[in-house]
Amino acid sequence: MEYSAEQVAEWMLKELQFSGMLRQDQAVAYIREHFGESFIYAHENGNVSIEKEVKKAFKKLHRGRAAWDRDGFFWGWT
Repeated sequence: MEYSAEQVAEWMLKELQFSGMLRQDQAVAYIREHFGESFIYAHENGNVSIEKEVKKAFKKLHRGRAAWDRDGFFWGWT
C-alpha cells in the first residue's frame, strides 16, 4: 500500500493527542516500519529525521497547537 505525507502526519497527530508528546526518535522508528523509508531522511551530520512534506502536513493539522522542543527532540502541546 502506498501512503501519503498527509496520512503519516495524521498518525503523528493521533499519537500526540494520545500521549501528549511525540518523540522524534520514536516517530522515526514507527514511520520507517509502518509507512516506509521514503518518509525518513538523514541530515548531513547523520541524524535521522522526518521528511519535510510530512512535517509540513503535520503543522497544518495541529494548526499551531503543538511546538517542537529543540533540546528534547519532541513535539508537545503549547
